[in-house]
Amino acid sequence: MLVKLQLLSSRQSPAIIATMKDPIPRVNLSTGSEFVLVGLSDAPEVRFLLFLLFLIIYLASMAGNITILVAISTDTRLHNPMYFLLANLSLLDILCPTITVPKMLEALLLENKVISFPGCMFQLFCLLDVVGTEIFLLVLMAYDRYVAICHPLQYMNIVSLKLCAHLAIGTWVAGFLNSLLHTTLIFTLSFCDSHEIDQYYCDIPPLLALSCSPTYSRELVILTIAGVLGSVAFVATLISYIYILLAILQMKSPESRHKAFSRCGSHLTVVCLFYGTTICTYVRPSSAYSPTRDRIVSMLYGILTPLLNPLIYSLRNKEVKCALSRVISWVRTALMKQ
Repeated sequence: MLVKLQLLSSRQSPAIIATMKDPIPRVNLSTGSEFVLVGLSDAPEVRFLLFLLFLIIYLASMAGNITILVAISTDTRLHNPMYFLLANLSLLDILCPTITVPKMLEALLLENKVISFPGCMFQLFCLLDVVGTEIFLLVLMAYDRYVAICHPLQYMNIVSLKLCAHLAIGTWVAGFLNSLLHTTLIFTLSFCDSHEIDQYYCDIPPLLALSCSPTYSRELVILTIAGVLGSVAFVATLISYIYILLAILQMKSPESRHKAFSRCGSHLTVVCLFYGTTICTYVRPSSAYSPTRDRIVSMLYGILTPLLNPLIYSLRNKEVKCALSRVISWVRTALMKQ
């Protein structure tokens, strides 16, 4: 949903191209063709080191988030709205790197940087779906913490597990529809001349840069939708935490304030991490766009954030730590029996 929005101001018009003496032949690459991902190093020694680094991070991320899912599903004390939403976040953190990292590892190890047009569109759709869903989910998690801190006596009446499940499904549907709209706008473009994507996965800005179709109207639609939905989600999350902070500061007992901070501190850390990376990526003038910096920030969000989220929740949440300890003990006992 929040996508990299760079308005291309230096695109040649068809009239200018027609007046060139030796125009470059244009072939529509939109059907049955391929793209080449060129966002990674070509040096063999660097490729191998990057492969090992990203493989370790990816496996650690998968292990951490899968363990969180297992802990929440097996511990009945965690069957409440807060941890149900956390399980959805862990699922998104499993999907996000899985969409991009395996292809990146293949490119690093086997030097196969080619991705088909349908594969590129599918990767773009899945990535936008996950990002959009996570934005909406963070709003729900912020609202859950707001009710728990500001209206603790009415919490079970306001935020039931059934209501949370319906709202969580709504976030997935909203992310799907948002991704479908954006992907359709890109899918209907024609891609000519160069087919090299200056990124390690398919994303909107490099695809727009490759297109030989008029893109201004599409960019305007993307900018409007992303700006409106992203701003509403961010403001809703911010307002929730303003009320939470005010409620915590009004608590007279230091123990109550510490407990309240502990209950919402993990989610606030995740929100800051998520919006910090996305703001660095999206909130900037088009003249400041840099493919190199863009790739670095993309790796920070798409690879490191899914690894850090389970660490943040497990380190700052006693209930999660206890559940994780029970899961690890159960696994260790099962292995010893074998």
